[in-house]
Amino acid sequence: MIHDLETLKYPIGKFTIPHLVEQDGVMTAIVSIAALPKALFEVVSPLTPAQLERPYRLGGWTVRQLLHHCADSHGQALFRFKHALTEENPSIKAYDEGAWAQLPDYQLPAADALETIRLVHARWVHLLYSMSPADFNRTYYHPEKQRTQTLTEVTLMYAWHGNHHLAHISGLIDRKFDL
Repeated sequence: MIHDLETLKYPIGKFTIPHLVEQDGVMTAIVSIAALPKALFEVVSPLTPAQLERPYRLGGWTVRQLLHHCADSHGQALFRFKHALTEENPSIKAYDEGAWAQLPDYQLPAADALETIRLVHARWVHLLYSMSPADFNRTYYHPEKQRTQTLTEVTLMYAWHGNHHLAHISGLIDRKFDL
């Protein structure tokens, strides 16, 4: 079966920066971030070790790698939020996601990544719920993107990011692991 590469890469579409975000939109994003660990666990826990080693698309990461990527990426997000909340427009450290996915810790069990995601999200969501509307206007500078981002934008982006990778895994399962 042939699948559209763009749809496989972006099953929920590409992230777009909204022009105007209401507080309800931020709260919806926080709820989505809070729900991700359980949603990932529910989708991934029935999978066999062989299924965890399947890429979500030809040339893509395996399910296990996606989970470790989410653990790393969302851990970075937590620390970027802390920097932005305690410094004036700090420049964050970018990292090579593809190179990180080749490191030996990505061979650890998927359960390790799921536990990391659960713990990171527990702290991050607590922080998000404690933030004031003014806090969401705080910023950091992203050197790869060469622009400043508000924590509102970043909150929406990471809600999308989690759902994006959840859709990669769910889509693979729905296709019965057919690439």
